[in-house]
Amino acid sequence: MIAVVPVTAEGRTGHSWGKAPRVAVATVSDGAITDWQEHEVRWDVSHDEGTEGSHHARVARFLLDHQVAAVVVDHMGAGMVRMLASMDIRVLQATQGDAREAVLAAVRSVPA
Repeated sequence: MIAVVPVTAEGRTGHSWGKAPRVAVATVSDGAITDWQEHEVRWDVSHDEGTEGSHHARVARFLLDHQVAAVVVDHMGAGMVRMLASMDIRVLQATQGDAREAVLAAVRSVPA
């Protein structure tokens, strides 16, 4: 499964999704992270530039480009939740702390 999580420079889970400055794309296979790529998306800046629709389109393009199946997050606005549902992308609850551990815990919570 490919999951994305907002992440701090220190490797901890970030607080927000739509205003995340940085995210990590994790590939999880057999209960382990096999690939971890961090991206400076700067959604904190682009969030307030233009319309909500244009911001959601930027996020959607990123998710499609990286073939994301799940977003691991502790907070997300209703509009973003609807958009992800329409894209058939799961929203999984993030735990605070180490972002890699949060991704693994969230993916483990998905029924097989």
